[in-house]
Amino acid sequence: MREININGTKIRPGQKVNIELPIAKLPSHTLIDLPIFIRSSKEDGPVILVCGGVHGDEINGIVTARRILEEIDSGLELQKGTIIIIPLVNIYGFLSNSRTFPDGRDLNRSFPGSKKGSLAGQIAHILNEQIIPLIDYGFDFHTGGRMLSNQPQIRVDFKDKKSKELAEVFGTYYIVNSKVIDKSFRKAAQSAGKHVLVFEGGESMRLDDQAIEEGVAGIKRVLHHFGMIEYASEKRESIILKESSWIRARASGIFNSSIQLGDYVKKGQVLARISDPYGQVKVPVKAPSNGYVIGINNLPVINVGEALIHLGKEG
Repeated sequence: MREININGTKIRPGQKVNIELPIAKLPSHTLIDLPIFIRSSKEDGPVILVCGGVHGDEINGIVTARRILEEIDSGLELQKGTIIIIPLVNIYGFLSNSRTFPDGRDLNRSFPGSKKGSLAGQIAHILNEQIIPLIDYGFDFHTGGRMLSNQPQIRVDFKDKKSKELAEVFGTYYIVNSKVIDKSFRKAAQSAGKHVLVFEGGESMRLDDQAIEEGVAGIKRVLHHFGMIEYASEKRESIILKESSWIRARASGIFNSSIQLGDYVKKGQVLARISDPYGQVKVPVKAPSNGYVIGINNLPVINVGEALIHLGKEG
């Protein structure tokens, strides 16, 4: 069985270990630690990473990871392999209800990072050096942005056949073809020969029970697939979306949609209207093609060019 060593702490087969990895200090000199929870079986098997809160204001992923940890610690026996759970990666963003670090940098655009770089770069460096080399597969839980809500979906690059197969095992509503973004966590893992899948569900700063339940169930399906836990669940047949794009506002005003997340829409269908505050102008928002509504802007007052509706297409 491979040895797992995080910052000098060795995790032996069958151990449950909690590590508080020192990362930095606040301006007040309060030490900030990164809590990492490792649950290892006595039998060899895959090493799976579950993490949330890479963006500090995306709370659903934090709760999803915590729920998985709670279930494992309260009786969901791990029969083989190891699971590494990091519920909250971006503690700085969490403390300030922010997506980013205090200097405005996005952790998910800071990989592989640097030991002497920006604060976000230093955290990225820790993950790149201490965590990515240990894992076989990872699941990075995200939400939409402020007032942008996503229907539960797994995003993978369809060129990565193994990740796509694992997304089908996870089995949420949609599997979306999504190219790997430079300097992202997923890109760093790919460069190391690892497979990290991104889950999206709900919106930031708002708990979404549906997204959390989908995330927990998906991870349990994956663990069961690898023989790591016993779990009775029907396989979910996901809808495969080969491409997706945002419909953007052609005018500024009050945005009033007539569709919901998960709706299937047809080309030319009126999905929403944008009006001025006085009712003198009404601009229809039409579907440019057939597809599924996988994301929607909940902000009622919008400016021209803003993303309104995320449409996923099967082919």
